[in-house]
Amino acid sequence: MKALVYKGPGEKSWEERPKPAILEPTDALVKILKTTICGTDLHIMKGDLPEVKKGRILGHEGVGIIEEVGSSVANFKKGDHVIISCITSCGKCEYCKKGMYSHCEKGGWILGCMIDGTQAEYVNIPYADNSLYAIPAGSDEEALVMLSDILPTGFECGVLNGQVKPGDTIAIVGAGPVGMAALLTAQFYTPAEIIVIDQDNNRLNVAKTFGATHIINSDTENAVGKIMELTNGKGVDTAIEAVGVPATFELCEAIIGAGGHIANIGVHGKSVTLHLETLWSRNISITTRLVDTVTTPMLFKTVQSKKIEPKKLITHRFTLDQVIQAYDTFEHAAKEKALKVLLTNE
Repeated sequence: MKALVYKGPGEKSWEERPKPAILEPTDALVKILKTTICGTDLHIMKGDLPEVKKGRILGHEGVGIIEEVGSSVANFKKGDHVIISCITSCGKCEYCKKGMYSHCEKGGWILGCMIDGTQAEYVNIPYADNSLYAIPAGSDEEALVMLSDILPTGFECGVLNGQVKPGDTIAIVGAGPVGMAALLTAQFYTPAEIIVIDQDNNRLNVAKTFGATHIINSDTENAVGKIMELTNGKGVDTAIEAVGVPATFELCEAIIGAGGHIANIGVHGKSVTLHLETLWSRNISITTRLVDTVTTPMLFKTVQSKKIEPKKLITHRFTLDQVIQAYDTFEHAAKEKALKVLLTNE
């Protein structure tokens, strides 16, 4: 089969690799139908995640059709269409029983990180019964790709951890795909104001169409000053960090109001300064999280009923063998006006 292979920081190739095989009775072999590129993949390409070794097939999102199942797989059979969760979970260990699938003792975020991932024609999925979701006939599979990672990530790590409530004023720092996912799902809780901050005017304008009440370009405006102006000097109730660089986290620290919540989503490859000299007395909560995907079934229902339409996040479409071009587009998102790129293997 063909696959996108990580060759070390800044290097990747589309090359021939052996087709994966069932290794354990709980595995399922899935033919990829649609996949995508995540901001975390770009962090890998920058060298921010040194645990990802050279030779790894990247990717942790996608939908596909089951080619083969192990003898212990009970919920799926050959020919079933499935969503692949970005998090692999055994469903039986101490962490899984707490709903903390991201720290599964035998799984967690391993796809495209510790084991070969989904930017390939085929992928082997461990613990298939707990790591795949069945897709009903007639579903819009393009929209469902967004359920692999970004929708539950934006919702769990940003909205739930940020304790967004009706009437709140919230700020989302970063209008990339996961920031947009937080924007879409924050509206479940009817916050009064949703302020989106980014340096890309195209993404900010898209955020406005997705429900942002205010947009701020931090490259051309004083974001802290504008936030304080909008909140009568009080700051926001929840600040969601959706980039993963020091400047954006420190911006969240500067705009959070007393009693507020800073919810980190971004993948950080560098140290960030924690300004306790200003925050120590402010009753602030700071949360971190790797997505657990425990909300995927609920989000699946909201997508199927069209209460939210994550398909609108897709701006570019490629065939799977154009993955190198797709990476180039995604890496130059501002120039290409890109949010999510979809890769199709038909």
